[in-house]
Amino acid sequence: MTDTTGPAGASTPQGLPAPPPPGATALPPGTYRGSLVLVTGGGTGLGKAVAAEFARLGADVMIVSRRAGHLEPAREELARLSTDGATVTTAVCDIRDPDRVAGVYDAAEAAYGRTPDVLVNNAAANFPVPTEDMTPNAWRTVVDITLNGTFYMTREFGRRHLAAGTPGSVIAVGASYAWTGGPGFAHSAAAKAGVKNLVETLAVEWGPYGIQVNGLVPGLMPHEDMTADIRGNLARGEDHGQGVGGHGARQPALRVGAPRELGWAATFLSSPYARFVSGHTLVVDGANWQRRGLVSPQVVTVREQMGRRPFRADTP
Repeated sequence: MTDTTGPAGASTPQGLPAPPPPGATALPPGTYRGSLVLVTGGGTGLGKAVAAEFARLGADVMIVSRRAGHLEPAREELARLSTDGATVTTAVCDIRDPDRVAGVYDAAEAAYGRTPDVLVNNAAANFPVPTEDMTPNAWRTVVDITLNGTFYMTREFGRRHLAAGTPGSVIAVGASYAWTGGPGFAHSAAAKAGVKNLVETLAVEWGPYGIQVNGLVPGLMPHEDMTADIRGNLARGEDHGQGVGGHGARQPALRVGAPRELGWAATFLSSPYARFVSGHTLVVDGANWQRRGLVSPQVVTVREQMGRRPFRADTP
């Protein structure tokens, strides 16, 4: 073991070790050979990172996005990572529309002759806003994509596997404020709480039929598809969140996460080595959501944090 004691004998904080390099895999090569994995929101960001790890392990991958422009660049990138002759296909879909969702599964079955073996519900919507300023349309949009869209994708997956008598695995990407609440994110927090409950409910309903259902929660994992508010928060930290002097110092791990770490967790949860894991939500955030100080910091309202003026009832 490395000696981390300082001159006075006190332990020097080092943080959690860095992850293995890109391209490393924890599971045996070919673990997903012959499997089809469908990832919503798979054209960018964490969804693409998750899809990449399935591709490395031999899975055929279908990535889904509302924006066609995201899909072809992602398909080309993922195809370069694929092994065992696996392929990458794409589909444009607004997951708020159950008929279009069914069309995605029809397309998968037409291309591969089977219903996807694994569904990763990654697509979601989110942006910060004080609840008193939130419009009904903002609420509907976030809940419709994040909760309803996840339900429509999962329901169609389950119905097809139940009808065929085949096993399957569902992963729903969640958020830690499903447990804690999310000031400034009431719409997303409520929707993610619904997603967490859906995971736990369906794991029991569908377990007898061989379908496992789990949740997966990412911590702070900088990537190209981050929302503007998160980008701004990181930019305020030294070293853009990677160094001890930046945002990484605000995590118990003393570092931020790498998107591939979420991909490794996803490939484990749906693998043959995790068949008895169901109804569980795995948080991959270096224990950040459980952090508590010995003394609570001064309360700063959400409006102040966002630089907004005091609320006025006559403001649209």
